[in-house]
Amino acid sequence: MNATIGDLRYRMKDVLRAIDRGETVTVLYRGKAKAALMPISPPAGTSNKGTPKTADQPLFGLWSDREDLTDPAAWLRNVRQPRAVPCDAGVRGKRIAGKP
Repeated sequence: MNATIGDLRYRMKDVLRAIDRGETVTVLYRGKAKAALMPISPPAGTSNKGTPKTADQPLFGLWSDREDLTDPAAWLRNVRQPRAVPCDAGVRGKRIAGKP
C-alpha cells in the first residue's frame, strides 16, 4: 500500500489497519518514496492476541542496576515534590523606605 503525507495525517487509522493485516505501507512525499512502515514481528513466545507482556518489551529493566532506584515509588514521590523557593521571612510584609 502507498500512503501520502495527507493519508498519514487524515487517514492514519486506515494505514494502521493495513499494517495490522501484514501489509507494508510505503510513505510518499511529493510522489517519491521516503519511508516504509511494516508490521513488527512479535517476540518469541508471545502470541499476536492482545498486547505484549511488559517483560517482553526491549527497554524493560533498563535501570535495574541503578542503586538510587531500588524503591521506584519513593523516587517518583521525591521527583514530584515542589521546589522550595528561598525567601527572607524578615523582608516579607515590610515596606522599603521611600517606596509606597
